[in-house]
Amino acid sequence: MILGITFTEWIGYLASLVLIISFMMKNVNTLRVINSIGALLFVVYGIMLAISWPIIITNSFILILNIFYLTKKDK
Repeated sequence: MILGITFTEWIGYLASLVLIISFMMKNVNTLRVINSIGALLFVVYGIMLAISWPIIITNSFILILNIFYLTKKDK
């Protein structure tokens, strides 16, 4: 525990920060890459919360969509 915050909470705060940063990007591909990192961190956070399905399902869906659009051939 650092500064009274658990490791799990740090992951949640980091995921939130990464998502906020992603929405500051002007380039859509950069936004999607950084947003994917945030979504992945939220999936990890959901697992660390003793399986929080709403967090895991929502962010898994966001991650899949980002990967789909990043790998889509006709950009």
